[in-house]
Amino acid sequence: MNFTVFLIPNCKIHTIRTPFLSILLIFQQQSSILSLKSLSLRKETFKTTSNMFNSFGNIFRLTSFGESHGPGVGGVIDGFPAGIKIDMDFVQQELNRRRPGQSLLTTSRKEPDTVEFLSGIFEGKSTGCPIGFVVWNKNQHSNDYENIKNLFRPSHADYTYMQKYGIRDYRGGGRETISRVVAGALAKLALKQLGISVTAYTSQVGPVKLDKDYKSYNLDLIETNDVRCPDPEKAKEMAELIWKIKGEGDTIGGVVSCVIKGCPIGLGQPVFGKLHAALGNAMLSINAVKGFSYGQGFDSMELKGSEQNDVFYNNNGRVETKSNYSGGIQGGISNGQDIYFRVAFKPVATILMEQHTVNINGTDTTMKAKGRHDACVLPRAVPIVEAMAAMTILDYYLIDRTTQL
Repeated sequence: MNFTVFLIPNCKIHTIRTPFLSILLIFQQQSSILSLKSLSLRKETFKTTSNMFNSFGNIFRLTSFGESHGPGVGGVIDGFPAGIKIDMDFVQQELNRRRPGQSLLTTSRKEPDTVEFLSGIFEGKSTGCPIGFVVWNKNQHSNDYENIKNLFRPSHADYTYMQKYGIRDYRGGGRETISRVVAGALAKLALKQLGISVTAYTSQVGPVKLDKDYKSYNLDLIETNDVRCPDPEKAKEMAELIWKIKGEGDTIGGVVSCVIKGCPIGLGQPVFGKLHAALGNAMLSINAVKGFSYGQGFDSMELKGSEQNDVFYNNNGRVETKSNYSGGIQGGISNGQDIYFRVAFKPVATILMEQHTVNINGTDTTMKAKGRHDACVLPRAVPIVEAMAAMTILDYYLIDRTTQL
């Protein structure tokens, strides 16, 4: 990506670099303010500093790094509370749930995805210092992408990325979610001490979907099948559909549902810091996510207010609601009820079928992807949804601790 600097007689141009941006300050010897709009000036082109922001969160903050076909991926976590017991087996288990090659339904890429912590943990507990970690890549097949390095893959970010940055890594980048899962696992450990749990599951693959809400299912059954669906019969149908689509060289999308239990009253702010907006932002930052709906969402559009309102009542001295159409959030603030939402994932854009496209010169051509790819991301997306939800809730819990002295 380029920007233009105007060279003005009798002016000095200074660049101030911050961690996030470069600001050009233009000073004229006779005037402190100068409008560039009306001037016809010689111009030179400079490259910008990086303006891709890889940080998520406010107080609890993850900054990720690395690429799928580079040496490894990792991150730095700031703001993690001190004294939290770190269960390394649990963190690795969360990574294993996201790991490629875990079943015949997923990509065949084989990666151990073993996390190595570099700082912030001492004698099994968090120290309050930044937590650094890395997961080394072991099974890259970068040559699989040679045939498409000069092509724009349909429904990928190849074209938009190239237009914005003027350069792209054509080998792909799905492994960035590893950092999210590690940070989410740590967030889950902190939330566990507060009695808060985050559980996600596959609720729809293509036309095959669950027809009841989460309360009707035994969520302990989620990890008993490769699809991560709490209904064994529906899970079998989903798996058969994914296997059929995979055999055709095609892909299929679906929905991941998530429920957060034990969330205290008061997380979130009523205007621009709404809790559901933060959760939506977190979910929509995941690759392939195309939609977010919390509470009854679009399903309540046919109901009247008298049918949808969550009526308050006194439950032995505790104010509760007789229903939870709001999804545990009212006015952008958690109300103590279960928070539940759905996340829509599109079919994976990389398909093993011939498609029409253009090359980097704009010439019409065709392409067919090679390599190892998921026919459906839903089973591996479940722990990613949980991770982003856990990070958001912990961050907003820490923010809420600053509300009153």
